[in-house]
Amino acid sequence: MTATNPAPPVDFIRTFIAEDLQSGRFAPPVITRFPPEPNGYLHIGHAKAFCLDFGAAAEFGGRCHLRFDDTNPAKEEEEFVEAIKADVRWLGWDWGEHLYFASDYFEQLYAWAEELIGKGKAYVCDLSPDEVRQHRGTLTEPGRESPYRNRTAEESLDLFRRMRAGEFPDGSRTLRAKIDMAAPNINLRDPVMYRILRTPHHRTGDQWCIYPMYDWAHGQSDSLEKVTHSLCDLSYEDHRPLYDWFLDQLGIYHPRQLEFARLNLSYTILSKRYLRQLVEGGMVAGWDDPRMPTLSGLRRRGYTPQAIRRFVEEIGVAKRENLVDIALLEHCLREDLNKRAARVMAVLNPLKVVIENYPEGQVDELEAVNNPEDEAAGTRKVPFTRELYIERDDFREEPSKKFFRLAPGREVRLRYGYYLKCTGVVKDEKTGEVVELRCTHDPATRGGWSPDGRKVQGTIHWVSAAHALPAEVRLYDRLFNKEDPNGEDYQDNLNPNSLERLTGCLVEPSLAGSAAGSIYQFERQGYFCTDPDSTPGKLVFNRSVSLRDSWAKIEKQGG
Repeated sequence: MTATNPAPPVDFIRTFIAEDLQSGRFAPPVITRFPPEPNGYLHIGHAKAFCLDFGAAAEFGGRCHLRFDDTNPAKEEEEFVEAIKADVRWLGWDWGEHLYFASDYFEQLYAWAEELIGKGKAYVCDLSPDEVRQHRGTLTEPGRESPYRNRTAEESLDLFRRMRAGEFPDGSRTLRAKIDMAAPNINLRDPVMYRILRTPHHRTGDQWCIYPMYDWAHGQSDSLEKVTHSLCDLSYEDHRPLYDWFLDQLGIYHPRQLEFARLNLSYTILSKRYLRQLVEGGMVAGWDDPRMPTLSGLRRRGYTPQAIRRFVEEIGVAKRENLVDIALLEHCLREDLNKRAARVMAVLNPLKVVIENYPEGQVDELEAVNNPEDEAAGTRKVPFTRELYIERDDFREEPSKKFFRLAPGREVRLRYGYYLKCTGVVKDEKTGEVVELRCTHDPATRGGWSPDGRKVQGTIHWVSAAHALPAEVRLYDRLFNKEDPNGEDYQDNLNPNSLERLTGCLVEPSLAGSAAGSIYQFERQGYFCTDPDSTPGKLVFNRSVSLRDSWAKIEKQGG
């Protein structure tokens, strides 16, 4: 990518990058990296991170690498690698030829580890993981040195090589950096660099039985790739001194680590550990369940790349963590879908209507607008017949004063159709439930307007009984019913009503053959997306978001 003249920096990360280029700390090109661990699917929080990684690099004429942090084979799978690549591409970013894996560098990382042992900066420790934690100390108390800390470099080097050769059981020994057990920053208290783990790796197979820790692999991988700016969330701020220490001890190329606040979203869990528990515990239908904050789940629900990138731009980049209202994400989706989603008619809870003065067997083709926000979207024909279905909620036998839809003796406008007047009600003899309405239409009001100037206050949607297609509609709500559900008790905050399945729904015939991922506005209902479960014989739609925009209302009120 050729160098460009970026716009004035809009956040502190871009300001630092601009200053580093101006001062000569780094020469172009700016190189960033997005380093996901392939142990799950990406979520909306990752989208914020990699939009910053790729976006900032592009703005300065540089590039962003996609590098998988595949240092823990116990939880990593090729499935996750491919899903992550698909998600990054879906949001419009491309790493080109710069796809890397931490496992690409295992030999070099091992060689550097031996170098630190030779310099007396690392040692093999025989303490168990629990003993290492006990020796580590607390925020107010210094740690205690391992009894193996003063092993000679020769002994540690011999043991480290035997660790690699597979002579010792899992967890029996580690390689630790020798820094300062009394350091105020706990991360500098002789952190573990390698552990013994006999688990096949998705790329290297059984070649290795020792694996580097993230803090050891991170900075050195950045250095090998000549990354200029290593952008991390705030949880890595306390790790930065260790990042710098490793690079300085090796005397190799030294990137700059910068931290920003990660995304916290209301009514949402963004801990990959918790998300994995939801999937493996069967509390959701998979990583792409439309209730999940994963990018695959959001995509299946009908979210668009444009809406997510707009959301990322709106929340910006900050140094301080806060809880972002999920209503803003939903607002960005509505704003985008309003411009691109075709309008169609769907009846979710059907009530039959018979128009007694309409000829039997006659089919009238009415013209309907596909999207009033997009002139190029054009129009379509919808069939109108003697028997229709309307929403059950659009009729009241005993209406209140503010109910302006259909009722006995009242007239409404049928969307794109005629004025319709209710003249009778048919009820189930046993239950008393209304099962059918008898009505008349005014033929002079075709298109929804009366030549005599009379007006009606209500407009309702409908489908032709003879032409409507059966469908299942899934109404998704927030997965959690608490604004901040994070914590070990997060499962107690699951919303038992997060999914409602509606069967017996009817949609207009233009939706026949609707491909998975197709997005529509069901008029007066909300925005819906065709689910991959959909078949020609049974269409399935997921509600992406309702029409009501609480965020826009908040913005309008100035808060």
